[in-house]
Amino acid sequence: GMDDPQAADFLRRDPLVHRHRRGRTGRQLSAEVGDRNTLIKLVARWSPDDDGSFKRLVIEKSGTTFTSRLENAPLTASIRIASATIDSSLFASADEAGIPDAVAIQIAEIFSGDIDFHRELRKGDRYSVVYEVLEGDGEPLRAGRVLSAEFVNGGKAYQAMWFQEPTAANPTPVEEGRPTRTQGRSGYYSLEGQSLKRAYLASPLAFSRVTSGFKMRFHPILQKWTAHLGVDYAAPTGTPVRSVGDGLVEFAGVQGGFGNVVFVRHRNNHVTVYAHLSRIAVRRGQRVEQGQNIGAVGATGWATGPHLHYEFRINGRHQNPLAIARNSESIPVSPAARPVFNRLAAVTRQQLAAAQLLAAR
Repeated sequence: GMDDPQAADFLRRDPLVHRHRRGRTGRQLSAEVGDRNTLIKLVARWSPDDDGSFKRLVIEKSGTTFTSRLENAPLTASIRIASATIDSSLFASADEAGIPDAVAIQIAEIFSGDIDFHRELRKGDRYSVVYEVLEGDGEPLRAGRVLSAEFVNGGKAYQAMWFQEPTAANPTPVEEGRPTRTQGRSGYYSLEGQSLKRAYLASPLAFSRVTSGFKMRFHPILQKWTAHLGVDYAAPTGTPVRSVGDGLVEFAGVQGGFGNVVFVRHRNNHVTVYAHLSRIAVRRGQRVEQGQNIGAVGATGWATGPHLHYEFRINGRHQNPLAIARNSESIPVSPAARPVFNRLAAVTRQQLAAAQLLAAR
C-alpha cells in the first residue's frame, strides 16, 4: 500500500540494494511508513551462512533523501515444541502441524538408522520435536537445529537428543539464547547415551521407495528368475545419491550393466556399490564422508527406468544392505561427559512429554 516514487527511484538506483537484491526469496522484510503511506524505513533480514549471524540491509529516509547500509548482527535462538501424526507422509504431517520442512528433513536423518522412511511409515505413527528457530531482531528467519525428538513407528518409540561434549573452551553444552554450535564431539544420542550415528546410513537416498529388495526376482531385461544381490530405489533422474559411510572411492566410471557406477571401500573389507547413475560426482581415490553426495540417480546400463541399484559386499560376498545398516555399531557418550548428559536427558524427557500433551489436546 505504499506510494512513494522517491523511495522507488532510490531502490532502483542504489548500488548496495542492487548488490543484495538477488536471492531474496525467504528474506524477512519490515517497513515503517508515514501518514501518507510514504517510506520512512525499510529493513531486509536474512541469514546466508551457518555462522550464527544474519545480514540486515537498512534503507532509511535522511532529510530529503534516502541512505542505505548493510549490517551484520548475531542471531538469537528461541525454542519451539511441536507434535504431529502421520496420515499420508512425513512432509504432509509436518505441513499440517506448522513444522518447517527443514525440521522434518532433520527428523528423517536423525532416525534413519532405526526407521526406513521409504517403506516403514504407517498411518497413525506420531512424533514430537523440540527445535530452534533462529531470529534476527526478534523476527524468525529460519529453522535451526532439532534439539530433541521422539518418533513412534509401529508402536515402538525412538528418542533422540542433540549433545555436544563439554570442552575447556565450552564448558556448557548449550548457551541459552544462542544457536547451538558444534565444538568437540557432538551428535544425536538416545536418552540412554548411545550415539544414533551408526557406521552406515539405512539408505543412500534421503527419500524414495524400495522397488526390488535383496531376494530372488524376475529380471525385467534378462526375462528369467535371478538372485537380486542388492536393493533398488525408485527415484527421479537427478535425485542426489549419498555415500552410506566414510570410505575411499575404489571405482568411479562405466562398468557393464551397472552403467555409471561408484564403488566405495569402507573399513573391514566392506564395499558399497551405487549403479545406473546419471552423473558421477567423485573420482577414484577420493575420500568421502558419510552422507556426502557421490552422484545422481539415472537409468544408465541395464535399467528400464530411473532408479538406484545399491549393493553391500563384505569380503566380496553380497549382503542385505538394510540388515547391515541396522546392525552397524554406534559409540556411547564418554564417561567424563555422562553427568552433564544425564542432566540434559532429564530435561529432554520433560520437553518431549510436554509436546505429547500438546498433541493430545
